[in-house]
Amino acid sequence: MSALRTILIFFFIIIASYTTIVMFGYGLTLFPIFINDILSLTWSGQFNVDFSLYLLLSGIWIAWRHQFSVGGIVMGLIATVLGMVVFAPYVLITTFNAGGNLKKVLLGSQTD
Repeated sequence: MSALRTILIFFFIIIASYTTIVMFGYGLTLFPIFINDILSLTWSGQFNVDFSLYLLLSGIWIAWRHQFSVGGIVMGLIATVLGMVVFAPYVLITTFNAGGNLKKVLLGSQTD
């Protein structure tokens, strides 16, 4: 479990640092660029569609894990939009709340 937690912290530091640098360099222009890449039907667009589906799946998992409660849905939507900046800390915190029990991390209250 400590290896997973270390990786999650590392992922968060990488993406938070990279995002901060890009925001200061380019501003908050992500969505027009992201959508234009998708509409171009190029490899950049393919990657963006694939990444969007991954984000959607992670958001659905978070909502499902919380039995589609209002809080779970809100957290899932936030994770879908913000990606690893939210997902890595969410999973990290979840590992502590679950006492390191991977079954509880993956299934949440579904294990009860």
